[in-house]
Parts: sequence; structure tokens; C-alpha cells
Amino acid sequence: MVTPTPSPVILSQDELKKIAAYKAVEFVESGMVLGLGTGSTAKHAIDRIAELLRIGKLKNIVGIPTSSITHEQAVSLGIPLSDLNAHPILDLAIDGADEVDPQMNLVKGRGGSLLREKMVEAASKKFIVIVDESKLVSHLGGTGLAMPVEIVPFCWEFTLRRLEMLFIEAGCVGKLRVVRESSEPYVTDNGNYIIDLYFKSDMGDLKEASDAILRLAGVVEHGMFLDMATTVIVAGKLGVFVTNK
Repeated sequence: MVTPTPSPVILSQDELKKIAAYKAVEFVESGMVLGLGTGSTAKHAIDRIAELLRIGKLKNIVGIPTSSITHEQAVSLGIPLSDLNAHPILDLAIDGADEVDPQMNLVKGRGGSLLREKMVEAASKKFIVIVDESKLVSHLGGTGLAMPVEIVPFCWEFTLRRLEMLFIEAGCVGKLRVVRESSEPYVTDNGNYIIDLYFKSDMGDLKEASDAILRLAGVVEHGMFLDMATTVIVAGKLGVFVTNK
């Protein structure tokens, strides 16, 4: 009699995100001030932190949320919260990313929270990024998906054109982010708009690109998180991989 070979378990993208998130929470210790990220992957980490607080495995945690959505989730789960005014230095931040390159540079902000995420994560001693393997890219902008830039609403079309001109050689096209249901401009937690930049080719030196974007009056912040991640946790079909800076 032939014993059938068990078929491999195929995990969904959400299950992989959850595995990466739970791995990241293993780095959390009682008494820490934590940056709480935003998005589908970070949501799993916040759920896990709340669970460990409930059963007493974690104590005296203070969370600093990176968006109003994360604030609502944490409040509903009973996680004590504060802000950067009270806690200008954080022990650890955990968040997802939209793209991760081989040097651990990130694109974030497709969920719209890039400014607060960057403020909180830049104030953290350690920043753990949690992703599934679909987020790994050879270079930022390499997926052909959006690289977000938060801008003031005033004369947004003027700012969009100037952003496109910066990267004309990379075939850059900018689009104002809109709310699908209404086609009204998407408004961030800070009352700003988002221009999504799409690149046909490599944008070149990332530090130079970053500086050029931030020099434009009207730009608030961009979604490139350069040299910020200290650990990247990737969940994939072959297991969980942890890379430290």
C-alpha cells in the first residue's frame, strides 16, 4: 500500500504577515515604550501585544500610535497610549512596509500614514520591519507601484508637476490619491494630500532623490525610509528570515 505524500501547506499572504508580526513581538519586553505601526501587518502585531498584556506576559507597555486607525485599534484592545511629547525616545517600533530593498531601505505610506510613521520610527532606538516575501524588491520603486509623497493641499497640481519634473529621466508620473467611493482627494490624518509617484525606471541615488523631494516647497514628507530599519523580518514559503543591520 502506497502512503500518500502530504501536500505542502500553502499559507495565504495574510497568514505570512501574521507569522512575521508574531516573530517581531518576541522582541518586546515589559516596560517598553513602543511605536505601533499602521497597516494590515502591523495590526497583527498590535493584536498580539494586547493578547500578551491580557494574559500578563507583558506589563507596563506604553504605545505610541502612528495613525488614528492604530489609535482606535489600541484603545479598543486596552493598550495604554501616549505620544512623542511625553516620550521623545522610544525603545522599539514595529511596522510593515510596502517595499524593502537589499540594503533594508523601505517604501512606506501606501496606507496613507507615512508622516506619523516616520516621526515615530525615527525616534525609536530599534525599528523592526515586518513583511511577507512579496514586498522584497531589487530597488525602491521597482514594483512599479506607488511611492507616496505627502503634500499640502494648496496648489497641489503645481507641486505634482514639480515632483514629476524632478524624475523626468526615470519616466515619473504623479497622481493625486483619491478616495475610491467619492473620487474626492484622500486626506491624511494631518489634513494633507498624497501624490503617488510611479517610476518606469530606477530613480537613481536614493539620498539625492530624498533631498530633492524634501527641498520642494509644498512637500511635507515622502515615503522612502532610508537607513531607518534595524531589523527586517520576512515571512515566506520557506520560513521566517530575520536580518539585522
